[in-house]
Order: sequence, then structure tokens, then C-alpha cells
Amino acid sequence: MHPTIEKLIANGAVVTDGAWGTQLQARGLAIGEFPDAWNLTHPRFVGEVARAYVNAGSRVILTNTFGANRVRLAENSLADRVVEINQRGVEISKIAVAGKAMVFASIGPTGKLLLNGEITPAEIQSAFEEQATALAQGGADAIVVETMADIEEAKLAVAAARTTGLPVVACMVFDSGKNLDRTMMGTTPEQAAQELSEAGADVIGANCGQGISRFLSICQRLRAATDRPVWIKPNAGLPQLENGRAVYAGTPADFADQATDLIAAGAKFIGGCCGTSPEFISAICRRIAG
Repeated sequence: MHPTIEKLIANGAVVTDGAWGTQLQARGLAIGEFPDAWNLTHPRFVGEVARAYVNAGSRVILTNTFGANRVRLAENSLADRVVEINQRGVEISKIAVAGKAMVFASIGPTGKLLLNGEITPAEIQSAFEEQATALAQGGADAIVVETMADIEEAKLAVAAARTTGLPVVACMVFDSGKNLDRTMMGTTPEQAAQELSEAGADVIGANCGQGISRFLSICQRLRAATDRPVWIKPNAGLPQLENGRAVYAGTPADFADQATDLIAAGAKFIGGCCGTSPEFISAICRRIAG
């Protein structure tokens, strides 16, 4: 296990942060607007999100760099600003946490499918290496490969992140199949845990896709299939569309109740994904302290 991770989890489960997208939308990010560009145009609001999570009790904060790979940035006419957007993302989170939490930099999928030849493995690897290098040079404490549906893309991202020497977290989205326990490409928690461990990830996890109630068995299955610590970030329930925006029904109290079950099941990192807020994080922290 990477020494940074070992030290972090030495005294039990670590509370991470919650959603960023919905928090930025609350600060004016328009539907369809590219969130990562706000590192350059609205850094104060991005910093506010990170700071709110630290104040709520998060010990690990992510960065507003989920889509800041060359492939996604090119679609938003920002391909020449990969380094700038990623390094600014780390800097904003580092300034916001002021030494009170660690900054784990976010890497999300390219949005292109390997399966039908939209992109090649070499193109994905190159894009992720460029992003990971920028994040590492920006001062990130670790890298989180998250919200991955394709295990092959996830492994390419892990390989790219490992070139930095930083700890690497690797997370898949399990929201498909009749039991909603497979990725979109059909990968099970057991397969993901095995393949991502073999790829060299220091922490294995699941995020997004569905509400917290369905994460318990996924957490247990990941835990049983790997010796790596498990990272879990569920959504705040299933979204309902209201005026074009996704509204989540889950409450902080209910989420915190189930978060303790996840910790009991072996989750070493616990936080929230879509629809969660600083209130969810502070509720988890109160439950753990209690």
C-alpha cells in the first residue's frame, strides 16, 4: 500500500467530499456549461465549494478537473489549456483546504468509446498522461480515476496516473444489469477489483450511478475481492427532473445512517457523488464522531 494511503487510513475510515457539479450549479454554472473552465473564469466559486467541504469535515478534497483531459477539452475549444486548467484546479483546492485536508485530483473518462473505435488506447493513454502529469506538477497529493464505465479505459487511466508516483484511486460506476451491479460494459465488482488491483491502483472503489442503498453489496463484494482499501461515493438517491435540473430526494441524515453501514462493511474512504452537499458530509462526520 502507498505510504500516503496507509498513513491516512491508520485511524479508521476517512470522510471525503461530496458532489461538485451540483454545488457549482448552485453558484451559477449553467446546464451544459463545462465545469472545468470555471477554474479559469470563476476560481472564487470553485474555491468556495472546496472550502465548504473542508468546513463540513472532509479530510480529502477533490479538484474541479473531472473532464480536463485533452479529448473532452477539445470539444469545448480548450485543448490548448490542459495544463493550465488542471494545475489551476489543484491550486484552487490546495488554497481552499489550507493544509486541513489532502487534495486528491480528479480524472474522469474521455467520453469516447474504445469498443467501437471512436478512440484508440494510445490516444486515451496519452491524454491521461498529459492530465496526470499536470495534476502532479500542480501539487496534488493523489489522483482519483473516477466514474469509469469501461474497465479498459480505467486501466489506461491508472497506468497514466501511476507514471506520476502519486497514490492512485480507481473507481467504477456500477449501475447496469438486472441487479444494477455491473458497469455499462458488464464488468462485475469482483472483476473490477481484480483488474484494477493488478493494474496497480492503491485504492479501489465505486462512485455515482445510483443511491447509497444499493452500494452496500457492491462495497462488500469489492472488499472481498481485493486487499486494497475501498473507496465509496454514492449519489443522493435517484434524480427527478425539475425545471431541467436534476433534484435528488436523499436526505443527509438517511445518507449518514447508511454511510456507517458502508464503513462497517469495509469502506475506508466514504463520501458522496451527485446531489450530495456539505450537509451530507457534516452528517456523516457527526455520525462517525457519535
